[in-house]
Amino acid sequence: MNKTVSAMSFYAYRLMVRSTENHLLNYRQLLHQYWVDTYAKIEAERLLFIRLNQKKLRADEYIHLNEDAIKNDSDPANHGKLVILPSTFNGCPRNMHEYAQDAVTSVRHGGKPSVFTTYTFNPNCKEMA
Repeated sequence: MNKTVSAMSFYAYRLMVRSTENHLLNYRQLLHQYWVDTYAKIEAERLLFIRLNQKKLRADEYIHLNEDAIKNDSDPANHGKLVILPSTFNGCPRNMHEYAQDAVTSVRHGGKPSVFTTYTFNPNCKEMA
């Protein structure tokens, strides 16, 4: 994980606004592509870390893991080869399930929401000027 942190620090340094001109920030769409590539590299490093450290993450002790593996993949030869993503990995099904459970709990605790507000800001919108 230390490698991922150092990569993130490197990319943060490259994108930092400085007193001297940062040429990378002047290339708009190329900069957007750079951001996408950077994000993909960091996510790949995170996934590699998770795949290589399944025992350290105690993935074999997750509740109902055996039943889910057998239900989803009936071939016993593949058992134990699946990579289990921790619920802290954004976007994985377990993470989404936790967010859904948190939403249900907050409604049970605080009651149904009475007001829902959404803010959208577009500097080019004439109504906002």
